[in-house]
Amino acid sequence: MLRNGLEPWHLLVVAIVFIVLFGSKKLPDTARSLGRSLRILKSEAKAMKDESATPADAHVSP
Repeated sequence: MLRNGLEPWHLLVVAIVFIVLFGSKKLPDTARSLGRSLRILKSEAKAMKDESATPADAHVSP
């Protein structure tokens, strides 16, 4: 039944549902805020990764 997972017509159906739910006027604003959220998430994930890469000896108190 699900041979390839996502096929092009699946994406078309999802796009039509989004247009019906949000309307064509709100889609650019929604996409913009989604992009901002993803950038924030990416920067926070990078900060957490950089923080965990610091040596453990630096956090040990005397």
